[in-house]
Amino acid sequence: MATKTRRAARRTDALSRELIVEAATQILDTEGEDALTLRALTIRLSTGYGALYHHVANKSDLLAAATDDVIAQVMTDVAADVEPRETLRAVALSLFDAIDARPWIGAQLSREPWRPALLEIYESVGEQLQALNVPEHALFDSAGALVNYILGVAGQNAANARVHASNEADRTASLAAVAAQWAKLDPAKYPRLHKAAAQLGEHDDRQQFLAGVDLFLAGIETVYRQSEDD
Repeated sequence: MATKTRRAARRTDALSRELIVEAATQILDTEGEDALTLRALTIRLSTGYGALYHHVANKSDLLAAATDDVIAQVMTDVAADVEPRETLRAVALSLFDAIDARPWIGAQLSREPWRPALLEIYESVGEQLQALNVPEHALFDSAGALVNYILGVAGQNAANARVHASNEADRTASLAAVAAQWAKLDPAKYPRLHKAAAQLGEHDDRQQFLAGVDLFLAGIETVYRQSEDD
């Protein structure tokens, strides 16, 4: 007599959107974006598709909700009781680290810029720029440029890290290869790249990112200080 396949026991406690998003985040963190499917969630949560659809619409909805939750926590953890410039640096570094640890966040933010996650980032950056006395008419351009820099560089760094995720030595070897190519360039034609070759292999992505934030802030302050003096 053929034996019947034993079905996994269904959960008996209530399933919530928060619980589903938490499970989705765990899958994203441990297995990556491709592994996040509704089937994977039904197995992890010991539930059926109908129960999931009662709370979430599809994978896109899950990705957006998980991103919103992570970014909300990142923004909450940033100390806001310090000088505005330092708060902006802290916000930028916290976002850089979050996207570096969870590359799927950077990809999701670029897909749906109207979601609460990006609105939260923009509002926080705009608030601190306003505290630095950036005039009202310039807040939109200033905040937009700074947010684009933060998310763009953080996202690209995370994408580069994925390429060498299995071995840090791969990244070191890759940078060394590029540095060797730059070192061979004609110093008369490419003097700056020729000199930069010595720094490329040893540079710290995080510190270089923060240097860019400082350049943005210095530029914003200088431009609008001059406009006030004119």
